[in-house]
Amino acid sequence: MNPIVIVSGGTKGIGKATVEQFMAAGFDVVTCARNENDLTDLQKALQEQYAPARLYVKTADMAVKKEVEAFVDFIQELNRPVEVLVNNTGLFAPGQIYNEPSGTLESMIETNLYSAYYLTRGVIEGMIERKKGHIFNLCSTASITAYTNGGAYCVSKFALYGMTKVLREELKPHGIRVTAILPGATLTASWEGVDLPPERFIQATDVAKMIWSAYNLSPGAVIEEILMRPQLGDIS
Repeated sequence: MNPIVIVSGGTKGIGKATVEQFMAAGFDVVTCARNENDLTDLQKALQEQYAPARLYVKTADMAVKKEVEAFVDFIQELNRPVEVLVNNTGLFAPGQIYNEPSGTLESMIETNLYSAYYLTRGVIEGMIERKKGHIFNLCSTASITAYTNGGAYCVSKFALYGMTKVLREELKPHGIRVTAILPGATLTASWEGVDLPPERFIQATDVAKMIWSAYNLSPGAVIEEILMRPQLGDIS
């Protein structure tokens, strides 16, 4: 039976690239997204391409706690040990703290922080029991660098980075590795409409390859953080 990998927000960008990376290596993957049609299309395409690996999908808005809990129930019903958790769900909206629309902070925190917090809590017990597992949190260069147009997004990503550090310390005695991924500008839907050439960005597949490489270390080693930027530097 193939090991299970969980990737939240797996229909686009880094999430999709990570799903493909693990399925190509023979892993079964569980993913979620808000759009049911996107999930159905992804499942059909990847099941054909990467058989016999399996892709399990569940519609869920990870900014809503009850839907995160429903996704956790879906995972638990598979009755399979979780090998890897990739907390990828994220949302970006430009703005400044003093003038961004009311509700922006709540939206950023619910999507970028709470989704990872509650999903991790939902699956971590099995990892602790087996003393095995690897958790990746998709942070950002905005987790360590303040951007003037980052506003609540920076706040939420700083918080996720802090959560990752705490989680790593908590799980060390249980043999579970925790890695923060901090990519700069990556060519995903967040940058649609920007008048810049593709080579100015990190490719989503680059991030997925780094996740795969970090996972494949021996159990006695952990890459705590992976900081990635476009070769020409950040895009402001």
